[in-house]
Amino acid sequence: MKTKLKSLALASSMLMSLAACSQAAGGNLDDVKKAFLSHFPNKQVKSVSATPVKGIYELVVEGKQVVYTNSDASYLFVGDLIDTKNKESLTEKKMAELSKVDFNSLPLEYAFKDVRGKGERKMAVFTDPDCPFCKKLERESLKDIDNVTIYTFLYPLTQLHPDAMRKSKQIWCATDKVGAWTAFMRDGKPLTGPDNCDTSALDKIQALGEKLGVTGTPALIFPNGRLVPGAIDGSDIEQLLSAK
Repeated sequence: MKTKLKSLALASSMLMSLAACSQAAGGNLDDVKKAFLSHFPNKQVKSVSATPVKGIYELVVEGKQVVYTNSDASYLFVGDLIDTKNKESLTEKKMAELSKVDFNSLPLEYAFKDVRGKGERKMAVFTDPDCPFCKKLERESLKDIDNVTIYTFLYPLTQLHPDAMRKSKQIWCATDKVGAWTAFMRDGKPLTGPDNCDTSALDKIQALGEKLGVTGTPALIFPNGRLVPGAIDGSDIEQLLSAK
């Protein structure tokens, strides 16, 4: 608790210092961008906007990173900007906006489709066959979800799981992809099929995931554009499937 209080106090102190310096210096959004680039010339600034805190500016830089600075960029703050009145993180809100995905633009031909019940609801999952959290998602969170069509994109993280690409190829090459996936991920049965079919789709999925900013698995995408990382609970999935 003491550590958290110290962190909050430090963050508050930094924001006050940033704001004080910024009010003294003045400036507009173009000036803020130029000032930031004078310190970080190799960074690509995607947007600059004022925050509700007077004198503090929000910058979105390459890699969808959100940082805060004062008008002459003499100070930089990386972390959560909290709206204490509404009890929400403005940083998380911005990150959710940046990670929003146009579900209808997803190349679903690169995914295999699991239709449960009428399959009226939709979701997509970027997943890795050797990821323990992906197995938890399959065995627990998704197990009882019904009336849904799940599009699974095989996204092996080979730096963490060297054998995941081979297994992904075996699943992709299976005649019954959903059956092979379910047997391996949920039931723990070994993969025995070939891995030498046309697996170019997996390369395209890798490029797609990088473009969308998928840095870990599992990553769930819902029709409203929300990209949610992690093996979230089934109840949370139900809510997101119903969200507008």
